[in-house]
Amino acid sequence: MTETATTFPSFHSAQVLIVGTSGSGKTTLARILANKFQLTDIELDALFWGPNWTQASQSIFRERIETAMALKQGWIIHGNYGKVRDLTWGKASIVIWLDYSLPVVFWRVLKRSLFRIVKNESLWAGNRETFRKTFFSKDSILLWSLQTYRLRKRQYEELVQAPTHAHIQILRFKTPKETEHF
Repeated sequence: MTETATTFPSFHSAQVLIVGTSGSGKTTLARILANKFQLTDIELDALFWGPNWTQASQSIFRERIETAMALKQGWIIHGNYGKVRDLTWGKASIVIWLDYSLPVVFWRVLKRSLFRIVKNESLWAGNRETFRKTFFSKDSILLWSLQTYRLRKRQYEELVQAPTHAHIQILRFKTPKETEHF
């Protein structure tokens, strides 16, 4: 069942998963909630990416996630990695789906990328976004957000309806205003 922004579940010692397409605000919301409810913030990108944009192997990635989850009573995980969905969705008690429109998330990805480039912001394992990679590469986050938007939306529709996730409280927000109100 998908609930509205007026529902406020208990987040104390909860296992929360935040999902949404690139640029939806998963990390921002996770940090706010983790701080407010003293939950451990587990960022999947930080566990996946190594120096020079190297990807962790499946076994190492899973081990990192399991370790992070096991050490903490309450946590909030944010990210979109289908290969570990059995861990993230399988252990979550609450899923927050940031289901915003394509123009909203694309604008956010663009703005975030430009900010990171200008500030030379260090991301996971010292990686940085570059102008060239962001605008002129087949690995562009802008291109990625456009290519995966509909797929993610369809996947999350199916996941929130799946009988195997009936035990999870689903909170779906379709606009940033709904999320802010929540």
